[in-house]
Amino acid sequence: MIERFFNIQKEVEKSISLSFQRYLMTEIDFSERLIGIVGARGTGKTTLLLQHYKKNFSSPKECLYISADNIYVISEGLFSIAEYFFRYGGKTLLVDEIHKYPNWAQELKNIYDSFPSNHIVFSGSSMLDIVKGKADLSRRAVIYNLKGLSFREYLGISGQVSLTSLELHDIVEDHVTAANDLAGEVEVLKYFQEYLKKGYYPYFIESSKEANYYNKLNNAVEKILYEDIPSVFNIKVSSIPLLKRLIYVVASSFPFQLNIDGLSSDLKTSRETLYLFIEYLEKAGIFNLLYSGTAGKKIVRKPLKIYLENSNLIYLTHRTAGFEYEIGTVREAFFLNQVKHKHRIFGSSRADFIVDEKYVFEVGGRSKKAKQVDLSAGEFLVKDGIEIGSHHIIPLWLFGLLY
Repeated sequence: MIERFFNIQKEVEKSISLSFQRYLMTEIDFSERLIGIVGARGTGKTTLLLQHYKKNFSSPKECLYISADNIYVISEGLFSIAEYFFRYGGKTLLVDEIHKYPNWAQELKNIYDSFPSNHIVFSGSSMLDIVKGKADLSRRAVIYNLKGLSFREYLGISGQVSLTSLELHDIVEDHVTAANDLAGEVEVLKYFQEYLKKGYYPYFIESSKEANYYNKLNNAVEKILYEDIPSVFNIKVSSIPLLKRLIYVVASSFPFQLNIDGLSSDLKTSRETLYLFIEYLEKAGIFNLLYSGTAGKKIVRKPLKIYLENSNLIYLTHRTAGFEYEIGTVREAFFLNQVKHKHRIFGSSRADFIVDEKYVFEVGGRSKKAKQVDLSAGEFLVKDGIEIGSHHIIPLWLFGLLY
């Protein structure tokens, strides 16, 4: 039985290269016994698992990779596979697509408790809830979230330039130096525009054709809607058209400011259902929610604005559904996506974003005027279309180097 999985792994790993590795690889503490890597579909979780194997092990007999949606895994049983593998000398079990496996949380808990000398690394949807009844894994598992490619990673994986990430205070305090260092090496504005359209997901590695990229991204979104969300949240397939309409409403807005009563009336559904569906789409990596500054002090259920999670999704809806997009929304979606990974970010009635309750940013094009911010008071204007800024005017692309 186990030889079958060894052979599958040997075939799967042939296409895996170590030439480029995601930012998360250096952040994961692989000494932990139970590690979860979650993220939206298409962000590279499978590649990361197999790169960990190729970097640290010499044989599947030491570190076994299996996909939980494989028919043999389902028929043999996850616990049975782990028991056989560990009892015959295996050290680490890598389980991909764990959310596709029935009763996954309970079986992971049983494996963890039964084999205290071994390690399990699993990957799954960003929608996974590890706190589930008796199989609560929150005290056992260390969970990491894998985002899509940053602009920095896009430059690296496409062979343009290899860069180390910047801290936000590096950008705020010395963005001119940081921009000068890169602007002299690469056509940064050209590649930034490419990234905004088709650089967040690694699909472009397989084909340079834009149509192929969007076909794969559209297929991933369809799978999220028709497979992942129903399986994790147990909603009816008949609800999927409502999810799609909600996505289209957000995609065609500039950006979307939530009026729950109006939206409930337009979509002919209850407020409670809308709140749940917005939450599902956020957890699935389709929506990115921005709350007002008061959200840091009290629980606020209603977001101030709703964006698509990244700029590639905005261009996808433009391409597949014919919606016109607002370039200002693209810019704001990019800024929110890149900064939110490591920082607390809120909306403001005066400017676009407040970060870490300290920095105030207004985002716009190269002709944007500082009407909403006070540059003399240390607030910042973030401009698209410029390579290098000055004083409190910062190029938008620089925020793509944060991870």
